Amino acid sequence: MNRPLLFLDVDGPLNPYAAQPERRPAGYTTIRVPRNDGTPEASGGLTDRRRPLRVWLNPGHGRALLGLGYELCWATTWMGDANRWIAPVIGLPELPFVDFGDALFRERPDGVHWKTGPLVEYARGRPFAWVDDEQSDLDQAYVTAHHPGPGLLHHVNPRIGLREDDFRTLARFAEALGTPPDAG
Repeated sequence: MNRPLLFLDVDGPLNPYAAQPERRPAGYTTIRVPRNDGTPEASGGLTDRRRPLRVWLNPGHGRALLGLGYELCWATTWMGDANRWIAPVIGLPELPFVDFGDALFRERPDGVHWKTGPLVEYARGRPFAWVDDEQSDLDQAYVTAHHPGPGLLHHVNPRIGLREDDFRTLARFAEALGTPPDAG
């Protein structure tokens, strides 16, 4: 049996960027991602910035995410760069990522988030949960209308990031699909 997909955004759920800027949340570590580190990666993402980006990450999130019973996939503007900068800090292996291509930041006239269509296309009917801080009711309506399988759009507050309640919600969704949590 295929496990459901878990689409992971970085900024908001994993990096509570909207927290008080002078106070790193308890349990988090700080990394600084340079503007351009000179690597010839064609992964897309965030390698062309003007100044280093401060990112707060919780090293325990990887283990918790891996234990939920999902197949994890990056759904972030970081795209492949998440494997280099985020995954090692939180304890995740290299993950596939959704390449948003021309959809990246392209505003839609119907108000649906620019990630929603590519995520539904990537899932191809497979059950999924999407963890992000930017979904709306329009995105849920789009998923309901265009995705034949179950889809959970789980909003995470970007001031606090993923919390125990979020992990419980994700675990319940996977369990409702008949997916047992991973041992480990």
